[in-house]
Amino acid sequence: MSEAVDEKVKDKKSLISQLEEEGDVAADYLEGLLDIADLDGDIDIDVENDRAALAIAGGKLNHLVGGRGEVLDALQELTRLAVQTSLGERSRLMLDIDSFRSDKKAELAELAKETAKEVKKSGEAIKLRPMNAFERKVVHDTIQEI
Repeated sequence: MSEAVDEKVKDKKSLISQLEEEGDVAADYLEGLLDIADLDGDIDIDVENDRAALAIAGGKLNHLVGGRGEVLDALQELTRLAVQTSLGERSRLMLDIDSFRSDKKAELAELAKETAKEVKKSGEAIKLRPMNAFERKVVHDTIQEI
């Protein structure tokens, strides 16, 4: 029994090491992009939900987010490709700039809760606006918690 537990602990440590390495490669790539664009930003690396998570803070980075996060999504995909090129494995890293995703997550969670209340009250289905994968996941996760 303890051998199985030891193996799970080793696997978890190995996963965390791999995700930290992904984070380091991604941070180097993003640092290079910020330097080329002559932008200042502090890059924070973390591991959340079995993913490398990077956050760039520094103000005046709104143009790296875009109106609805489309530029942020593109930068995230480019960063994932840079990590994949460097390490040879697909990355599921998440990128946030000036708390856009965390703010959006809170906003979507509130929308999901309010919509769920309306659906329970009326019994009628409610159609939400089209969403990207990140937004849909936040809504689904929030509804699942209710």
